[in-house]
Parts: sequence; structure tokens; C-alpha cells
Amino acid sequence: MREVDLAIEGMSCASCVAHVQEALTALPGVEAEVDLDSASARVVVTAAGDAPQESDLLEAVESAGYTATVVRR
Repeated sequence: MREVDLAIEGMSCASCVAHVQEALTALPGVEAEVDLDSASARVVVTAAGDAPQESDLLEAVESAGYTATVVRR
């Protein structure tokens, strides 16, 4: 299991949050909490083996129409 924090650009409403969350959780073994106020997402990748990579997460957000960057802790 690993956690990835994303900064999300372009979200302006609850519907935006839902679109981003749906895009992320459509990936296998991914759980996500998306927050409009902080324009961020905390992603937990629970899949082992062929788990989605950071680039897959970014592509999922972009496919929903938003821009994401990985936040390094």
C-alpha cells in the first residue's frame, strides 16, 4: 500500500470533485478522497503487483478534464 497526494487544478464545485474521484477510483486497487477546499486528492493504492503508477493517476485526472501534479512530502 502506498499513498500519493495530488494537487488538482480546475475544480470549482462538488460535481468536479465527483468526476475526479470517479476517474481515480476507476483504476484497479485505488481509493481516493478528493477535497474541493484544498484542491487536492489523497490517493491510496492498495493493489499489489501491477498497481497503477503516479503517471496513471495523473492521466486519470486529466481524462476527467482537470490538471494534477504530485505533491512531494
